[in-house]
Amino acid sequence: MAHVGTSLKMLILVTNDDGIKAPALMPLKHALDTIAETLLIAPDKNWSASGHPKTLHKPLRADRIKLADGTEGFVSTAPPPDCVALALLGLTERRPEMVVSGINHGSNLGFDVFYSGTVAAAVEGVIEGLPAIAFSRKVSDHEMGSAVTEELDAKRLEQEIDYAPIAAFCARLAQQVMIHGLPPHTFLNVNFPNVPWAEIKGIEFTRLGRRVYRDELVRRQDPRGRPYYWIGGLPPKGIADPGTDIWAVENNLISITPLNLDMTASDQFNTLKQWKL
Repeated sequence: MAHVGTSLKMLILVTNDDGIKAPALMPLKHALDTIAETLLIAPDKNWSASGHPKTLHKPLRADRIKLADGTEGFVSTAPPPDCVALALLGLTERRPEMVVSGINHGSNLGFDVFYSGTVAAAVEGVIEGLPAIAFSRKVSDHEMGSAVTEELDAKRLEQEIDYAPIAAFCARLAQQVMIHGLPPHTFLNVNFPNVPWAEIKGIEFTRLGRRVYRDELVRRQDPRGRPYYWIGGLPPKGIADPGTDIWAVENNLISITPLNLDMTASDQFNTLKQWKL
């Protein structure tokens, strides 16, 4: 909770999975600076779709750097969850009290939450007992292309996005979490539609939708004749059932999905007890 009645503001850890150079990172930090103190620790490379890696068998680096606004932050060889772990285990003298991850270039809807490095950073915060929010913004299918030329186009398009109003909303939501808190083991997964801010129609509190992945295995050979493989295919789609995050974003609504780390399917206990084990 916020330190009401004292001069000490809450310290928010800001991270992402797109890396330290992601255009959305600094607008998010600047917005959060208006409501709290911030500590920025971001990966030195893109960790999109990295899931929740835990680095146990090699050293990690976290170097102090001067950010574009003149403040100090850290760039790390760690994946997003370990950027959070470094901060919470004592990288800096003061321990953060909230984790904010994003703003991811690409939505994290439905089953994406199991793949997302953005979401994994928020989950790491929750595991350590902190409130956390993961922020993502949908992109077009063109921006999700895997070819090098399309990747360069995606970076150009991302730089053209006006992140200021999006980041301001992120800060308003983070402030509400500071005031009200979140239940144990719970975080918020927030997705913005791929439209200018003026075209966003509102906010919807949602459940996870059903993603449809269209992956394909691409087989190739290197110059020595050894096979190698790419997982390619078309960008994922989703089933836009009303009330889901996929439905909300497709209807130009901001989707806010509360997620809990306890994934126990309690309704299956009675069925399982009937099995002859």
